Amino acid sequence: MKKLSSSIKQYLIITANYWAFTLTDGALRMLVVLHFYQLGYTPLSIALLFLFYEIFGVVTNLIGGWLGAILGLNRTMNIGLAIQIIALAMLLVPAEMLTVVWVMVAQAFSGIAKDLNKMSAKSAIKLLLPEEGSNSKLYHWVAVLTGSKNTMKGFGFFLGAALLNSIGFKNAAAAMAIALFVVLLFSLFYLKKDLGKIKSKPKFSQLFSKNRAINYLSAARMFLFGSRDIWFVVALPVYFTSQLAWEHWQVGAFMASWVIGYGLIQSVAPKITGPSPSGNSAIFWVFLLSLLTALIAWFFSSFPKHSEMILIIGLVFFGIIFAINSSLHSYLIVSYSDSESISMDVGFYYMANAMGRLVGTVLSGWIYQSHGLTACLSAAAVFLFLSFILSFGLPSSRYTYRSV
Repeated sequence: MKKLSSSIKQYLIITANYWAFTLTDGALRMLVVLHFYQLGYTPLSIALLFLFYEIFGVVTNLIGGWLGAILGLNRTMNIGLAIQIIALAMLLVPAEMLTVVWVMVAQAFSGIAKDLNKMSAKSAIKLLLPEEGSNSKLYHWVAVLTGSKNTMKGFGFFLGAALLNSIGFKNAAAAMAIALFVVLLFSLFYLKKDLGKIKSKPKFSQLFSKNRAINYLSAARMFLFGSRDIWFVVALPVYFTSQLAWEHWQVGAFMASWVIGYGLIQSVAPKITGPSPSGNSAIFWVFLLSLLTALIAWFFSSFPKHSEMILIIGLVFFGIIFAINSSLHSYLIVSYSDSESISMDVGFYYMANAMGRLVGTVLSGWIYQSHGLTACLSAAAVFLFLSFILSFGLPSSRYTYRSV
C-alpha cells in the first residue's frame, strides 16, 4: 500500500466504501422482501414498500450533485453511509411499530443514502485519474467500479437471506448497522478532504444540465432503466411465484444470480465494446437490446407452454446486453462531464436514472396487474426503442465538454 500513489489509495478507499454500502443495500432489500413475505404481504404490496426508495432517489441525485460540489464528494459519501445506518436502525423498533409506513420511511432514507454514495463514487473516479489518463483507462475503471458494485449487490441478496435465516430480522439489521459504522469511521479518517469541491459556490439553477450530450444521454438512460424495471421489478417475481409456482427462495436466488452475472459482464464491457466507445456504440447496443426484448415478448406470447424456458434464456441474454449498455452509459457520463462540475453533471444524469426506475416500478405493477407479463415486455421494448432514438443525439466521435 505504501508504494501506491495517493490517487490509487483514494480510489481503493472509495471502492471499498461503495462495496460495503452496496452489500448492505442488497441485503436490506432482501431482508425486507422476505420478512414481509413471511408476514403474508403480497408481492405487489412488498414492491410498493420501495416506492419512496425510488422517489427520494430522484430528488437526491438532483440535489446531491450540488451538495457534492459545495461540501466535497468525501462528505456526501460519508453522509450517505450515516443515513444508511439510520435507515437500518429504524428497523430495530418493536414489532408493533414496524408498520408499512414506517418501513417505507426507512426505505426513503435508504434511497437517499444509496444515491448520495453512488453519485460520490462515480464522480470521484474522473478526479482521481491523472490528467494525461486516456479515455480507455477511464472506461476501464468506471466499468470495474460499476460492475463490482452490482456483483456486490447480488451477493447482498444472498447475505440478507442468510442473515434472516440464521439470526433473524432485527439482529441482521443491527449487525449491518454496526458494520457500516466501522466503515464510516474508516472513511472519515482516511478519505481525502474536499474531493470534488469547487472553489466558487454553484448556483442552485446549475442543477439542471446545460450540456447537450448529457441531456440526451440522461434521457436515453431514463428509458433504458425504465425498460428493465417495467418487467423485472414486480412483474417477473410475481409471475415466477404465481404462475410457475416457484418457491420464494428460488426467486431470490435466481434474481441474485442474475444481478451477480450482470455485474461481472459490466466489469468486462470494455473488452466487448472497445476501449474508447462513442455515441455510435450506444446506438448499436441499445438497438440490439430493443430487438432482443421485442423477440422475448413475441416468443413468450406465441409459445405459452415454454414460458419458463423462454424467460430464463431471455433473461440471460437480456442481462448480458443490458449490462453492456449500462456500463457504456456509465463511462459516457463521466467522459462527457466537466471536471469542475462533475458531481452536478453526474447527479443530474443519475436523477434521470432514478426517474426511469421509479416509472418502471410503478408501470410494472400496474401493467402486469391489468394486462399481464406480455404487455410488460412489450412496454419494455417500446422504452428501449425510445432510448435508441434519443441516442442519436449523442456525439459520434471523441467528445470535448461544451454547453448548449
